[in-house]
Amino acid sequence: MVKYIVEKIRPGRGFAHAFHLSFLALLPPVLLVLVRLDLVYVALAVLLMSKWRMFALHPRYWLAHLRTNAVDIIVGVSFLMFMSSTSAMWLQILWVVLFEIWLLYIKPGVKVGLISLQALIAAVLGFSSIFYAIDDGVLAVYVAAYWVVGYFSARHFLNAFDEKHGRLLSSIWAFFAGAIMWVLGHWLLFFGPIAHPALLLGSLSFGLAGLYYLESSDRLSSTIRQQIIFTMFAIVFVLLVFGQWGDKTI
Repeated sequence: MVKYIVEKIRPGRGFAHAFHLSFLALLPPVLLVLVRLDLVYVALAVLLMSKWRMFALHPRYWLAHLRTNAVDIIVGVSFLMFMSSTSAMWLQILWVVLFEIWLLYIKPGVKVGLISLQALIAAVLGFSSIFYAIDDGVLAVYVAAYWVVGYFSARHFLNAFDEKHGRLLSSIWAFFAGAIMWVLGHWLLFFGPIAHPALLLGSLSFGLAGLYYLESSDRLSSTIRQQIIFTMFAIVFVLLVFGQWGDKTI
């Protein structure tokens, strides 16, 4: 009997697992209700408190757990910012559905492909949502935010491949992301709802991650490499040449 109860309350199975899944499924609708009530900061507090398990262990593990859960936090905050940036109910519901898909299907993935997808989603959403989360901020704040998103998304991606230079490569990518934000922030453009730096870095993230993934799985031929690199250069060229540059500084 005792063994049966222990099995049922283990976090990865039984009652505890069912309760955890139920809590995850309820989180996005609860956030939507708070957003509709114009309680965005309360919704943010609820979202952050939902990560309480990071601090359930000894304090010396907190930083490691924060790094491990950074991608999930970035994605969660991004969805919340997108929900609060519009008053259209159908669009808010769309963000809720996408958040549910993230929490229940993408986030739990432990295979290399899903972990890579998690990192890319965090990078794209994080870079895009920063301008919704920080309104009328100084350029240095945006640069720091881009550094954080770039570092943790890259570190999450590289950890899936046991990259021995993961910390160094993540720091280089974070520096590059911050530098792009600093340069383009002086002439900030928006393509629809997406900021110029977010679109540029999101495109480069997909291209570089694709090259790394294919190379690590021995599926990167010279033809595919050339196609991916050409596509990245083409996107950068279009964004830089056809952008309506002018006095649009932060």
